[in-house]
Amino acid sequence: MITLSNGHSFEYMIASGGLAFDGKGYLWEKPFVWFGIIDPTLFTVVLKTLTRHKRPGNLRWCKPWECVKLIDGGAVNKVGLTNKGIEWWCKNIGPYLDFQTNPLVGSIYGTQDELVEMAEMLNTFDLVGLEVNSACPNSGAQIHVAETVVSDVRAVRKVSRHPLIVKVSVAQDYVAIACGLEGVAEAISINSVPWEIAFPNERSPLWRLEKKVGGGGGGVSGILAQKFNWQAVRVLAKQGSLPVIGSSIMDFKDMDIVRSFGASAVSFATIHLPTKGKPWTLFTNPWKPTEFVKIEQRLKNFQKEN
Repeated sequence: MITLSNGHSFEYMIASGGLAFDGKGYLWEKPFVWFGIIDPTLFTVVLKTLTRHKRPGNLRWCKPWECVKLIDGGAVNKVGLTNKGIEWWCKNIGPYLDFQTNPLVGSIYGTQDELVEMAEMLNTFDLVGLEVNSACPNSGAQIHVAETVVSDVRAVRKVSRHPLIVKVSVAQDYVAIACGLEGVAEAISINSVPWEIAFPNERSPLWRLEKKVGGGGGGVSGILAQKFNWQAVRVLAKQGSLPVIGSSIMDFKDMDIVRSFGASAVSFATIHLPTKGKPWTLFTNPWKPTEFVKIEQRLKNFQKEN
């Protein structure tokens, strides 16, 4: 479990974008939230990443398959931070959220000046934390070097009233980032794996989009990202500067695996998508995270009683 400086504790997290900009799910998820099949209150939910200004990115809702492809055990995406900008969120989403019932973490991406401005704007809202996303593999920009990330997060720390979480990539010097942010950030999470690291000698399924917009072959998540991200969990936990949130959870047993590597909390992301060749059913994605937590809680209660 991770306890932030404002007293909020969590051991289960929904990663940025898993439940949309409001923590209540995308249109196709909302019915399952309404009926309690997906229960956001069991998690600390990171909202989809926002930028200072509207960003078209690569996602077109009429044809999402152009920037997201299912692969065996996961997905590769090149969404590119599609969002309507933080002013839209502050006007149309934030004022209508129940922050007491649903613990929410904001997520921001941009230049240092943009990050500072966005952090100040989000001070109005009762978020339990703020994630600085330094590692989007689909932004079209070069992934930030450690010194830049440390400088950016320190600048945000000066203006934000929220505890900070820094999101990194295995493509970065994540140990240097963690060391530089000890006492500044309060946890560290890990993003999807750049295609070029996961499959250095293979063409991305999103190669047409890559050819059109540049910026690499997308971010790999799910089972195929585990060996890279879990190694980062092991290294960061051993180094010890910041509590680590273990990512790439795709099965119930994965939670104990990343904890054995030193993760203090676990996060769910790609598990919300259908698996390649296996459509959603009542007992598979995107209900799995809720089911996993409920099962684990029942086991803990049973152990206490016995």
